[in-house]
Amino acid sequence: MKFIPFFMSIIIVALLFVPSIKYSIAVDTSSIAQSQNLPFGHTIVSPTGIFELGFFNLDNRNKIYLGIRYKSFPDQTFVWVANGGNPINDSSAILTLNSSGSLVLAHNKRAIWSTDSPKQAKNPVAELLDSGNLVIREKNQEGEGEYLWQSFDCPSNTMLAGMKIGWDLKRNVSRSLKAWKSDNDPTPSNFWWGILLHPYPEIYMMEGEKKYHRLGPWNGLRFSGMPEMRPNPVFNYKFVSNNEEVTYMWTLKTDLITKAVLNQTTQQRPRYVWSEVENSWMFYSTMPGEVCDHYGFCGANSYCSSTSSPMCSCLEGFKPKFSKKWNSMDWSQGCVLKSPLTCKDDGFVPVEGLKVPDTQNTTVDESIDLEQCRVKCLNHCLCTAYTNSNISGKGSGCVMWFGELLDIKQYPTPESGQKLYIKLPASELLDHRNKKSSEIIFSTCIVAASVMLLLAIYFVYRRNAVEKLLKAEKEYESYVNDLDLPLLDMSIIIVATNNFSVENKIGEGGFGPVYWGQLASGLEIAVKRLSKRSEQGMAEFVNEVKLIAKLQHRNLVKLLGCCIQKQEKMLVYEYMAHGSLDYFIFDPAKGKLLDWPKRLQIICGIARGLMYLHQDSRLRIVHRDLKASNVLLDDNMNPKISDFGMARTFGEEDIEGNTNRIVGTYGYMAPEYALDGQFSIKSDVYSFGILLLEIICGKKNSGRYRLKETHNLVDHAWTLWKMDKALQIVDRDIEDSSIASEVLRCIHVGLLCVEKYPEDRPTMTTVVLMLGSEMELDEPKEPGFFTKRESIEANSTSNSRSNAMSITLPIAR
Repeated sequence: MKFIPFFMSIIIVALLFVPSIKYSIAVDTSSIAQSQNLPFGHTIVSPTGIFELGFFNLDNRNKIYLGIRYKSFPDQTFVWVANGGNPINDSSAILTLNSSGSLVLAHNKRAIWSTDSPKQAKNPVAELLDSGNLVIREKNQEGEGEYLWQSFDCPSNTMLAGMKIGWDLKRNVSRSLKAWKSDNDPTPSNFWWGILLHPYPEIYMMEGEKKYHRLGPWNGLRFSGMPEMRPNPVFNYKFVSNNEEVTYMWTLKTDLITKAVLNQTTQQRPRYVWSEVENSWMFYSTMPGEVCDHYGFCGANSYCSSTSSPMCSCLEGFKPKFSKKWNSMDWSQGCVLKSPLTCKDDGFVPVEGLKVPDTQNTTVDESIDLEQCRVKCLNHCLCTAYTNSNISGKGSGCVMWFGELLDIKQYPTPESGQKLYIKLPASELLDHRNKKSSEIIFSTCIVAASVMLLLAIYFVYRRNAVEKLLKAEKEYESYVNDLDLPLLDMSIIIVATNNFSVENKIGEGGFGPVYWGQLASGLEIAVKRLSKRSEQGMAEFVNEVKLIAKLQHRNLVKLLGCCIQKQEKMLVYEYMAHGSLDYFIFDPAKGKLLDWPKRLQIICGIARGLMYLHQDSRLRIVHRDLKASNVLLDDNMNPKISDFGMARTFGEEDIEGNTNRIVGTYGYMAPEYALDGQFSIKSDVYSFGILLLEIICGKKNSGRYRLKETHNLVDHAWTLWKMDKALQIVDRDIEDSSIASEVLRCIHVGLLCVEKYPEDRPTMTTVVLMLGSEMELDEPKEPGFFTKRESIEANSTSNSRSNAMSITLPIAR
């Protein structure tokens, strides 16, 4: 995109001096006064120069639009377009503020676009504010309530801070985002994002009249479908629902610049924050974020859980409407009650941690409490569920559902969602109570039986050579029972991978092959099938499943399920079409596909993923095998850390751990870990520093370098740093696209990460801050140079080594 060059306005400027023209030009100001106009080549700018209003074109030079953009940003991001569906095809159009207080965009004396004002203006002025809002007001009056018209009342595809989405009920004005038809065509599409006025209002992402995504209702603290919407140092969230308005908006607590753009192509609404350091937009969040966020994915009376397998389950007391389809992973028809409601002896079963169902068929009573709500729902034969309408404090208000319960999502922890009370017939309530009692008895029996079984196995081991097989079988069973693993049936995986055909094979590693597959629902997957000769035992396999199943971050690979049947152990991950990072950076031909902005994005993404593991996840985790082949790239080249088979968890107070079993890849290992078996989060920081330098250099740490006295990449980088020639390590493929100061800062951060002593290395939180800001950095100290050519797994009783490229298999390519 670019504004029309100045020379195109010369003709218009000349015409303005003809005596018959009664309008003057508005230029180099933030406003247009009455009877002024805005011709091509001129703009008005907000008071502090953030936004700019003017004419622009896209790829097609014959289509001209009037719009607002960020003035100084290099990508020329447009946030509002007036005539998106009615472009101008030549330079004869002018924007004018007429005597009645309306902005009129005219072409050949015909109005192309204009504003509507509810009352006649006496002395109107059109002004572009620093918020990005174009307003018309009386010249001597200010304040939002005094606006005669504002662009925030008719958004384009972008939501800005301070903009309200929803309904002004007094004026009957609806505000919603409307996606462009494409990046180069601002014609409004039928893909929109706004509030539907149910009794319990919600924000929906819609395709025409079809619901595509739902945020869940506002519950007093946040939207029910956005557990991550918690108090934070950046955003203030505000939802208002009364007789005058039903609106949602956010404001900023800092000087950050942010936007949210509705995109029809990706069918998402990502939010971005402007980075002054990277001079580009940085991804912050998106919706929908996963499969379970798609509207009604599991059908009626069921819930979707991204950490379970299968992802869809019927609510308690319900069964699949069509069992055959349900078992083949076609969940669209949902579930039905096992027994019908009687309206006599019915009761309720609580389910925790939910995004509550679609509120289209609900009633809300803010004046009663939860117990009164229960009685009210119980006495209404058509009521199917209830809960508090406001969960802040001790909870208040009542919302009741009637009919089917649609689009429910369950979160990993109860506090992330809400508790919903679902009505069931007496027969199912009895089964529920019996089930709870049985579970307690069963658990007690299992514990006792397990102890006896272990004793029996011990004695059998002493007496019989058959013990080995029996123990292995019990081991499988105990792991499955203990972990409640998300399990996929072998038959589903066989169908998805075409019976593990050679054509579906996408990788091979020390633990076995990786296959591409596609489920019946169309979801693409990567199946990591551990070979029977694999060195990864059940403990490491279960460790990987336990860790990844509890991790939720955009820079970590997502586990969809697993399979443990007989001697087979398989993990099912989201499919990463671009494979692993080493495929690009170490290949002279493929390396050209990753310019410097993409490499910097990958570096920052890996850093954020590690920071989450070390600090922000429910478990403090040390990865222990971070390297280029264990970083996967999605369709947008976003990095995702994978392979958690060797990871270890830490307690809140733990500083470091010890092991006599050294696992991982030499060249990436911190010296204290490789030599003494001591590991901590600083071990991962060292590995990250190596990886960062490899991404910049495009060569492996163990490669050969021009300076003969250097032994590896770290040594080479350190030597050049001391000579003030650090930029000589930069990969030639990124020399033209890189900014020297950014690259040098990254090299500086990398050397700080690979310092010899762990206490001298920064934490990943500090690393993320150093990469994303201009804070002053300490001078790096001498690195730890420990390296080997091979990957090994050793312990105190064995000197055996393996020349395999890595210990664990890079997964989900």
